[in-house]
Amino acid sequence: MEKVNIKFHDNYTVTYQHKKILQFVPELSVDKNQRITTPNIPLLTISTQSNYLGYFLTKTISLVLTATKYKPFISLTADELVFGYDDTLVSLAHRFYPRNRRPMSQMGLLNGRNGTLTEYATMHTGHTGMEKFGYFDKLNGLDHMPQWEKEPCSSIEASEGSFFPPREVTNSDVVYIYDKDLCRSLPLVYRHPVEKDGIGADLYTLAEDAYGPPNENNSCYDHPDYKKYQGLQNISPCQYGAPVYISNPHFFQSDPQLLDAVEGLKPEKDIHQTFFKIQPKLGVPLEGQVRVQLNLLVEESSNVMATKHFRNFVFPIMWLEEGVSELTPPIRRWIYLATVFAPTALPIVSYGAILTGTFALIYVFVRAYKNFVFTSDPATEFLEMGRRSIRRGSSMIINGQHRILLQRDSYILLNNNNVNGLHNNNLHNQEQHHHRNKDQSLLSEDDSPA
Repeated sequence: MEKVNIKFHDNYTVTYQHKKILQFVPELSVDKNQRITTPNIPLLTISTQSNYLGYFLTKTISLVLTATKYKPFISLTADELVFGYDDTLVSLAHRFYPRNRRPMSQMGLLNGRNGTLTEYATMHTGHTGMEKFGYFDKLNGLDHMPQWEKEPCSSIEASEGSFFPPREVTNSDVVYIYDKDLCRSLPLVYRHPVEKDGIGADLYTLAEDAYGPPNENNSCYDHPDYKKYQGLQNISPCQYGAPVYISNPHFFQSDPQLLDAVEGLKPEKDIHQTFFKIQPKLGVPLEGQVRVQLNLLVEESSNVMATKHFRNFVFPIMWLEEGVSELTPPIRRWIYLATVFAPTALPIVSYGAILTGTFALIYVFVRAYKNFVFTSDPATEFLEMGRRSIRRGSSMIINGQHRILLQRDSYILLNNNNVNGLHNNNLHNQEQHHHRNKDQSLLSEDDSPA
């Protein structure tokens, strides 16, 4: 199954069509050319409907069916029964029935289900809220199902099976899934938490009264001409007016009268119940199966010779299941990372980062405390170092265009001209001192006694 012709809209919805490719698996099947004796569905349909057409029209139908030698049971291959075979009654109905009730040109239980489906769905993406995430906004451009006149039967507020509103967000114990073949939405009720492939999920099963008895949620599906049974629902508006009814496979959770009327059925919960396992944070189904049985309501019609020996009962034709048993490895891996690994790893990484940062701050604080508290006063130490450096210096330090004259513990900043003048004065003073000493020596010699 693939989504094709995808188009996103400004109101945060997306439109697409489903492309279903059915592949035959021989090792899980009987030979598709094996012949099966099965009820003649077109004949039983028209004989039942003839009871509501009037005596003369019913007699006319009986004569036509007798002349064409129609039998209540026919022999078909498995492939013909499922995917279509030629039938005169169906061909006539396809040619003359009104467009809204016109069947396909061939009779087949799954006829027209292989390839791109004609209907197109517009779904909520969850961008503006998760309450309707994965639910229909429109179906074939309509905001309701035209086959049903009243709510909630005509409502399209349901999922097509890919996504559901997450229960952790909505806090709702009921979700809905739409089935095209049933042209209705089915209520799935939360039961209890489960686990699938190491991933937590919520188990949902079909509501016990989904197909009846009649109540406020499903009475709008009933047909006034047929008796109402528990666990049996009319879908004739979706089947071109044919008296087709749906139930759980093998009449599971249905009226015991339905089971007693036929032989060979044995309802079992594990293989006949509709269920879904939905991840509560993402709304993604991890596993799920929609299981449904198609039944034909047969009524005694004494005026139609071909079926006059039939009694009134619900004739089970076939049951089928559609869903997913295992996720593909990439999808399962991403769901596991998002719902199991990330919630566990994120707190570990966060708390680890907090602890690492805390230890780093403590280490820096301790080193700084030792350096600036337990040693001598830094200001005093810097001043003493500077004083020792000045004492060890030479008398003058030439630095660029300036020179520094150092005298004991003080210094004078002089420019080059001042330094040169000071040097010349020092030399002149030294010469005067030398001459003075020399004169004093001469004077001493003259004054000395002979």
